[in-house]
Amino acid sequence: MSATPLVSQVDLHNPEKSELIPPLLGCTVAELTTWVQQHGQPAYRGKQLHEWIYDKGVRSLSDISVFSKQWRKEVAEIPIGRSILHYRSVAPDGTVKYLLLLTDGQIIETVGIPTFAEGGEGPKARLTVCVSTQVGCPMACDFCATGKGGYKRNLARHEIIDQVLTVQEDFQQRVTNVVFMGLGEPLLNTENVLAALKSLNQDVGIGARSLTVSTVGIRDRIRQFAQNHLQITLAVSLHAPNQALRAKLIPSARTYPLEDLLAECREYVEITGRRVTFEYVLLAGVNDLPEHALELSKCLRGFQSHVNLIPYNPIQEVDYKRPNRDRIQAFVNVLKQQNIAVTVRYSRGLEADAACGQLRASKN
Repeated sequence: MSATPLVSQVDLHNPEKSELIPPLLGCTVAELTTWVQQHGQPAYRGKQLHEWIYDKGVRSLSDISVFSKQWRKEVAEIPIGRSILHYRSVAPDGTVKYLLLLTDGQIIETVGIPTFAEGGEGPKARLTVCVSTQVGCPMACDFCATGKGGYKRNLARHEIIDQVLTVQEDFQQRVTNVVFMGLGEPLLNTENVLAALKSLNQDVGIGARSLTVSTVGIRDRIRQFAQNHLQITLAVSLHAPNQALRAKLIPSARTYPLEDLLAECREYVEITGRRVTFEYVLLAGVNDLPEHALELSKCLRGFQSHVNLIPYNPIQEVDYKRPNRDRIQAFVNVLKQQNIAVTVRYSRGLEADAACGQLRASKN
């Protein structure tokens, strides 16, 4: 994996100052129209400002050439809400990992994942962005690199949206899909995640069904999330077919049992009419045996769901291993025999610092 370190500077002597003026990124056309009028501009400038922020990816109001130089000078200090590209790492398969420097000096990861047309040449058929929702993660799952780095804070709405615009700008191609599967637990940052989802759909123009939010499961939050009746995909990280094993792998499962989580997921299906995707990281010799697959199928029987099997991506901090392909296929076969919809999702960009959180830890 080739890496490009970037010389980046950010003024950190008074980071609180920027919080006094809310960034414009995340605002709707109507909100931007009101804002420009409050700043002495005609209403039609709101639509222009919206286009420059979301379609052109402008990083400073002083760069918007359709506005007068005098007005741009007056509002030059008002933040749009863009981050600084701190580090960029490219894998042979085209996957790009980014470290983004935020205004308070915190660093987060995001990933651009291109899917090429058959043959690997010509235009990319799809461009997916994996976004972070927190700086670090408080969930501390035993096999996860992100959890080993601790938790700092939630990301704001504009900091989530900015990740998508950064990838879009770098690839020079519109993003087609966004997955909330990066650093952090999205349902511990529900307000900002919901605001970002709305903006990505309505302002950036990404279809709701092309947006996926992944959660390890927070008591009552899936039920609350369902009340928004979003047409997004909910992905729930199970990683174990029974409570005892799940509690060993995921600390929060000790107080939020698997049975309760699955009951809440069933409510989600009833409320939204959308199936739930269950993510299951395969750990060699831990949760990847045929009997585990059979047990998992019993948990999901009669459930409107889909299983994403994810062969483990090893990290240095723990000794878990990835199962071989025969073991993976055997697991798949059992699920299919039990009429459980299943796919295997192999991680992209495995050559170096591949696990979520590892690049940030090595370059921070």
